[in-house]
Amino acid sequence: MSLELSRTIGEHGGATEDEAEQDRSIQTLPPTDQGPKAWRFLFGCFMIEAVLWGIPVNYGVFQNYYSRQPEFQDNTNIALIGTLATSIQFLGAPFATPLVKKYHAWQRHMVWTGCALCVISLLAASFCTSIAGLAVTQGALYGTGFLIMYFPILCMMNEWFVRRRGLAYGILYAGGGLSGVGLPFLMEWLLARFGYKITLRALAVGVLLLIAPIQPLLKGRLPPSHSGAIRAVDLSFLAQSHFWVLALSNLCQGFAYYMPGLYLPTYASALGYSSRTGALILAASNLASTLGQVSFGYLTDRVDNVHILVFVSTTISAVVSFTLWGMAHSLTLLIVFAIAYGWFAGAYPVYWPKFGSLISEDPQPVYSMMAFGKGVGNVVAGPVSAALLTRPLTSGYGMGRFQPLIVFVGSLMGVASLVIVGWPLRRFTPVRRRFTS
Repeated sequence: MSLELSRTIGEHGGATEDEAEQDRSIQTLPPTDQGPKAWRFLFGCFMIEAVLWGIPVNYGVFQNYYSRQPEFQDNTNIALIGTLATSIQFLGAPFATPLVKKYHAWQRHMVWTGCALCVISLLAASFCTSIAGLAVTQGALYGTGFLIMYFPILCMMNEWFVRRRGLAYGILYAGGGLSGVGLPFLMEWLLARFGYKITLRALAVGVLLLIAPIQPLLKGRLPPSHSGAIRAVDLSFLAQSHFWVLALSNLCQGFAYYMPGLYLPTYASALGYSSRTGALILAASNLASTLGQVSFGYLTDRVDNVHILVFVSTTISAVVSFTLWGMAHSLTLLIVFAIAYGWFAGAYPVYWPKFGSLISEDPQPVYSMMAFGKGVGNVVAGPVSAALLTRPLTSGYGMGRFQPLIVFVGSLMGVASLVIVGWPLRRFTPVRRRFTS
């Protein structure tokens, strides 16, 4: 399938030089959703996600290490490093999207620059001796580099995949989940053996060696546009009530999603298991999340009503939180919860491209707004969860201490589900008409 490019006639009726170049390229565009170039591009995206996103999303290993070091252990801002590294990508999405569209010809340069910043940030962090320095380098600089690199890739992804976009995004996100299966154990071993400075330098070298060879694969399907005449970002969807329904569901899911991942190792420790067992539970959850993202991404391409998929994933996430997690007094039940929650709750971001296609001709701005909502949830997850964990440990529901947290997670997942199911039901609600004479 070939995409027809629109042409804009200049003031004197002739095509611009850039438009003429695009016109010559129309007949040679590779097909969407298939072909070796499309799948090579997707493989490159998978590797980017696995390597570059895998490091900040598994920051808990570094956080645990930093909190045990004499020079850092009394600092209350250790968690800020991971929050900055992961949240900047989400919170910066609405600002990055229009810039990526405006400077279409520079997208590959943005990818290179962003990857380089990630490597530089890890190297710079290895020379830091304070939490403030680590927050600037390993946190803010890394997050900024990832933001600069990531959204050009998403823009190119939308060029390559149309009918199979859900599957493509599912495979993309699966990279981060898959790296979460083994990377935490590698980082834990490096930190215990060599300390954080050598570990950060090793990660920087590893990123460079893994990412540099795949840069040639990260090419957009459409020819670069140098004219700068990219149309303004369409924000008309903000006037649609459907968007706000989806945004509210996404926000509630984002508030709840990160909390089990933050405290499953702590919960396992409360049950008497080692930190290595806690890492294994997280690995199981990450692996389940990988499978859930691919499977639900595949379904979004084949199920017209995405509300059904959202309802299923959020409802099951709420049910397993209230039941399996709340009543988990054994390792088996805790692992079952981690797998079920990771599979269904972790799949939510694959719905974002579908949300965009439902309410806008351009899905990217909608995607960026959903990412922003998830970023807000990522920022507040730490402080809110800490405020909820004030009870002592008991043998009751949620080990006593975790009961408010479990109720909070389950309730927000339930709200995310009810908001979605309420939207299709609106058409069956009787409306009283007013007549005027």
